[in-house]
Amino acid sequence: MSYQKEWLLLEATDEIDEMEHRNPSEEYQFYHAVASGNVDYVRRNCESGRFSQEEGVGQLSRDPVLNLKYHLVITTAMITRLCVQSGMELEQAFRLSDFYIQKLDDLHSVNAVCQLHDDMVMDFTKKMRKHLRNDTNSKHINAGKEYIYAHIKERITIEDLADELGVSPSYLSRLFKKETGTSVSGYIRQQKINMAKNLLRFSDSSMIDIANQLAFSSQSHFIQQFREVTGMTPKKYRDVSRLNPWED
Repeated sequence: MSYQKEWLLLEATDEIDEMEHRNPSEEYQFYHAVASGNVDYVRRNCESGRFSQEEGVGQLSRDPVLNLKYHLVITTAMITRLCVQSGMELEQAFRLSDFYIQKLDDLHSVNAVCQLHDDMVMDFTKKMRKHLRNDTNSKHINAGKEYIYAHIKERITIEDLADELGVSPSYLSRLFKKETGTSVSGYIRQQKINMAKNLLRFSDSSMIDIANQLAFSSQSHFIQQFREVTGMTPKKYRDVSRLNPWED
């Protein structure tokens, strides 16, 4: 029997009449809370365990763990697209989405999937809150920031960026300074240092590996730039941050 015929028969049974789904407005409200950076609302939703409540969510698999995994994939996909619409850098959003969905491969319990859901939605929400507080830029500058994020592990020049955006380097330099308060090179350096901080906090990569990964000209150049931005050496930052690695 074809799937279409099987569905038509199921549609006509009494069993399907017993299936109820939540009002879509509740889901949309949650998705928009994430995309608008409403940390308090999203945290309360997580604490209430709403994601794991079976009533009205639909059954996508007879296996309870697989069922929740399917729902988490759907939730992640919806949140990703809404966050992009609300201004999150596209490449960042999809890489974050891929990261959390891939983590499902290693999970084998309902509690573990629920915890991943809570971590995922809070991560997106906090990133959106930070973005929306800072986002007052024009289309060119936002596109430039997205390009920088996607190529942060490469050597980026203002000429590269201007060519990508279809504007002159001098125009881009003036616009970037006007809208962000910093130069293009200063912004690129800050983003590289931000990523270096994460590598120092959450990996065991050596200084030379981090310097190479983020396209600094040398280890000494990386250390110099890191000290100028943060006021401490990378080694000192690693030692201090590991006392409280998850502090925002």
